Amino acid sequence: MKAHKITYQPIGTVHTPFQDIRGMPIQPSGASGIRGTIEIDSDFVLGLKDLEGFSHIILLYHFHQVRESKLLVIPFMDTQQRGIFATRAPKRPNPIGLSVVKLLSIDGNVLHVENLDILDGTPLLDIKPYVPEFDQHPANRVGWLEQARGMVVNKRSDARFR
Repeated sequence: MKAHKITYQPIGTVHTPFQDIRGMPIQPSGASGIRGTIEIDSDFVLGLKDLEGFSHIILLYHFHQVRESKLLVIPFMDTQQRGIFATRAPKRPNPIGLSVVKLLSIDGNVLHVENLDILDGTPLLDIKPYVPEFDQHPANRVGWLEQARGMVVNKRSDARFR
């Protein structure tokens, strides 16, 4: 297979209370009430038109502190090695994160959001509106995470994915 070079330009920066990955929530569902802002670069502000009509947004971002990728990892909610694509762990071949957060307001180029599980200073790659009709799917299988149901609310990050 021929490798293609792909380049992305950040559209902004995520600002959160988390200066270190240790102690961060590992998913937005464990970050209830945690607020922050997203500063959108001036070249992209026009793209925010009509976004305020949505209660939630999907953030796609670059795990900028990840220095290597691994195909097998021990995820936060398990003690066994799992394939990276069966986890949400950040040490991915393409270190792209995804979080669904609550959009509180937009003030010029600044989005005020809640339920953040992202490290301060994270480069934002894209924003998409969360639409339940498109994005919510009943799941009858959750793989190895079946044993971990309900744990994410209290689970916090450590330094294993630095």
